[in-house]
Amino acid sequence: MGKQRRNQRKNAAMLDSDDTDSVSSSSTIRSDQMLGTSVEEVQIDKESALDQSLDALYEKRGSTRENALVAIIEAFNSSLPHEFVEKKFATMLHQYLNSIKKGSAKEVTLASHAIGLLALTAGSGKKAQEILEETVSPISEALKSRSDPSKIASLLDCLAVITFVGGNEPEETDKCMQIMWQVVHPKLGPNVVATKPSPPIITAMVSAWSFLLTTMDGLTLDPKSWQGSISYFSTLLDKDDRSVRIAAGEALALIFEIGNLEKFYSISKGSNDSSTHEGNNSHDVTHIQGLRAKILNQVRNLSAEAGGKGSAKKDLNNQRNTFRDILEFLEDGYSPETSVKIGGESLTTTTWCQLIQLNFLKRFLRGGFIKHMQENEFLHEVFDFAPKRKLLLGGDRISGTEKRMYKSPNSALNKARTRYLNKQRTLAQDKNTGHYALGFDEE
Repeated sequence: MGKQRRNQRKNAAMLDSDDTDSVSSSSTIRSDQMLGTSVEEVQIDKESALDQSLDALYEKRGSTRENALVAIIEAFNSSLPHEFVEKKFATMLHQYLNSIKKGSAKEVTLASHAIGLLALTAGSGKKAQEILEETVSPISEALKSRSDPSKIASLLDCLAVITFVGGNEPEETDKCMQIMWQVVHPKLGPNVVATKPSPPIITAMVSAWSFLLTTMDGLTLDPKSWQGSISYFSTLLDKDDRSVRIAAGEALALIFEIGNLEKFYSISKGSNDSSTHEGNNSHDVTHIQGLRAKILNQVRNLSAEAGGKGSAKKDLNNQRNTFRDILEFLEDGYSPETSVKIGGESLTTTTWCQLIQLNFLKRFLRGGFIKHMQENEFLHEVFDFAPKRKLLLGGDRISGTEKRMYKSPNSALNKARTRYLNKQRTLAQDKNTGHYALGFDEE
């Protein structure tokens, strides 16, 4: 019953714009019919406005470019301009990258978001791969500046999204995860003083890193990269900032769900002697179990934390609910189940992997989340979600873009990610046994 009540609370808190969306959709249909406005005319107007905004990115005045990026982001949130992307893809990417290289912190923040939207709209394929190839280096350079937390957070979000859409190989994803990690754990050269990352930057890094980890099979992870990450996330659970604690808790839940904990834990280095190796393995299992017990205790405390002075009730409830879900998962193997209403259909998540993906993309897309979930086939594949097709009355006025979208083959999403998501769904179906919750067999 407790689990059911918690899921009901979480479900109620999740986004449900079904009624608003249905009203706006039906009113749009009626307006089109009454005014005789053709879909083609509306499309031309939108493309013209996008053209003007794209031209404005060539202007010298920074505020003009910033306003243009705001308009472009709004356009990509309110519709998926596939035809415009086909025509102007190279120009858009080039101008966005110029803004990242030369713009103010605000312009970099906006351009980062625009690149992420471009990748999500284009979907997986050659364009997404080109975005990733062309953008990783400029983002990596821009991340070296710690001047503005919102700028760093936007760059991390952008890197996460373009890798999620365009990364085809585990090595590519691992490389981008390492770039993120170095924002908080920089590789320092001589005469370089480490600057302490702010809580918003730590939260953004952990969130983006976890989002990409959802696409990685535990077997393909490079252990040299991530040994020690469990210990690091455990230390974050003791930090004062609530958003840092929540991000770290979700990262740990995901790591335990994926399994292969030795790849996230600092394994002792022994000789090649088999007896020594066996001794090291036993030592490592003991330490992993000790760390697991510590994390379990931290999670239990955070799930029941009393509010401190000045503590926002909403934030406190969010933390309690999150850590109650994590505690139930670590103890019993039950992942939180959530459901979001989108255009009359329910999008359901049953694993930490899916929940982290959903929450990240919902936060990234903001006001464009419902539109993209209704019409973005890439996201349909990611979440195995089939929305109702929004045909106009009579059924014969579906746009050419929509026709192409619904006829596109399932191979649009990279096969490795699809296989992994299928694996997660299979695990979710077996969750009642609780055998995979901790990622290793108890000795």
